[in-house]
Amino acid sequence: MELLKKTAVEQHKALINKEVSALELTQASIKRIEELDKTLGAFNSLTVESALKTAKEVDDKIARNEEIPMLAGIPTALKDNMNMIGSKTTCSSKILENFVSPYDATITTKLKQNLVPILGKANLDEFAMGSSNENSAFNIVRNPYNLNKVPGGSSGGSAASVASSEVTLSLGSDTGGSIRLPASFCGITGFKPTYGRVSRYGLIAFASSLDQIGPFARSIEDIAHLYEAIAGYDEKDSTSLNLEVGNISGNLKKDIKGLRVGVIKELLADGVSDDVKNSVENAIKTYEKLGATIKEISLPLLKHSIGVYYIVATAEASSNLARFDGVKYGYRAQDAQNLLDMYCKTRAEGFGPEVKRRIMLGTYALSSGYYDAYYKKAQQLRRLIANDFNQAFKEVDIMISPTCPTTAFDLNSKANNPLEMYLTDIATISSNLVGAPALSMPCGFDKEGMPVGLQIIAKNLDELTLLQSAYALEQELGVYTQRPNI
Repeated sequence: MELLKKTAVEQHKALINKEVSALELTQASIKRIEELDKTLGAFNSLTVESALKTAKEVDDKIARNEEIPMLAGIPTALKDNMNMIGSKTTCSSKILENFVSPYDATITTKLKQNLVPILGKANLDEFAMGSSNENSAFNIVRNPYNLNKVPGGSSGGSAASVASSEVTLSLGSDTGGSIRLPASFCGITGFKPTYGRVSRYGLIAFASSLDQIGPFARSIEDIAHLYEAIAGYDEKDSTSLNLEVGNISGNLKKDIKGLRVGVIKELLADGVSDDVKNSVENAIKTYEKLGATIKEISLPLLKHSIGVYYIVATAEASSNLARFDGVKYGYRAQDAQNLLDMYCKTRAEGFGPEVKRRIMLGTYALSSGYYDAYYKKAQQLRRLIANDFNQAFKEVDIMISPTCPTTAFDLNSKANNPLEMYLTDIATISSNLVGAPALSMPCGFDKEGMPVGLQIIAKNLDELTLLQSAYALEQELGVYTQRPNI
């Protein structure tokens, strides 16, 4: 059990020193999932056979004294909206309940090339739509720090599986904070790279101009290694950037004296809980202690980001989810009288309430007579928000804020109030709108012992500065070493 709580870097050292085998590590992880997940609900399905096969391959290489990739043999989970051949990919939706992937996503292929045992598919809010992971058609996910609280969404299963030591690493997708919010609530690190840095081929789309795949881990060093493994150009993705990723993991340990840190004024104002504010202010003081310069900055149009996001994202979701109609794959209503009736009944029975809500919002925004007033206006504002970011980054190297104004909230406390739930993403949405890299890392705990997340945002394509600044803070704070008592 103690080995499962270690970072991927520590587990890698144990593997190459032959202190443990990859098979033993993977079996321990499987046993942990079997013991814990009936309560936690982090997984929709397991891929035990293929994971054990990969682990044995790693052990065979070690036995032959061959060099293994950094992440070889490290137990990992995929969010259940990423394709893996031969396994179910459900998006936690009834409409895809029995869909088996006919191909691998690019990120799945890259993990397999790195000999990473993929243990299963992690639970999520249906089609990645939600902030609490209460919208899954199969099971809610619980927070490992307090089983009566939410883990955050939509990648709640991915975050909870890492925080609880069921797996060491996982991948999530982030459309408006769906990696960073669960990372904050579950006390781990979650990273959304620059849009286009990681291929979206094989990711079931929610909002194509916003979605980005990224890693969850317990340390910045692990984040850097997993990011390097999955990032890079992919000709199968037309939005993929043909740029070198570089050696980030080998350049993390840099003195950050002189780093210009911008504190986003609008995100550390009224509405932020005292415990969150205190932890973030302590992180700011720590940056000062490390030699960084602190500057308060303003993003005047940030207040419009939620409105812009929920028009752009729902419009794209309306288009992307039109393919789920019962014709080619997925659930099909059985008692339809004609083709139109089959479409209507399939979608009515197959989609959950939140997905239907967003499809209707998006269809309305794109409809004749409303397109210019809503969708076009939202895209214009999106460009202006990006201008605010560009202006701010002339003065600072990174921007910081709370990841969320509060720590994890109680299960069912916001489920019947969509507007209040949407406001949970106030701090995270803007970086998706502009495509900037951003992460959430633990920076403290509230009075109930729930984790507080600090968000760090960098310029587009400047993942190196982002991860260097996060690593320096992480090492000084030391919060990342703490684990939930579960």
